[in-house]
Amino acid sequence: MLGENHSLHHEFPEHHDLIDMLMKEDMHFMKIADEYNAIDKEIRALEQNNSPVDDSSLTEMKKRRSHLKDAAYQILVK
Repeated sequence: MLGENHSLHHEFPEHHDLIDMLMKEDMHFMKIADEYNAIDKEIRALEQNNSPVDDSSLTEMKKRRSHLKDAAYQILVK
């Protein structure tokens, strides 16, 4: 669905408190989360505004977001 919220809190609601803690205390997690949120925000803006972007660029952005989400999840379940 276009413009759907994919924030880490939305994707992993069961880890809400842990995400908040790691965002304050774990620099590695913070970097992953910050990049994830920036890419997610950019994707949503492109989708909601029907901005001109080629499919391959959007696909690459979504792949990067997915890899960052996986990296964040691996830290959350450690």
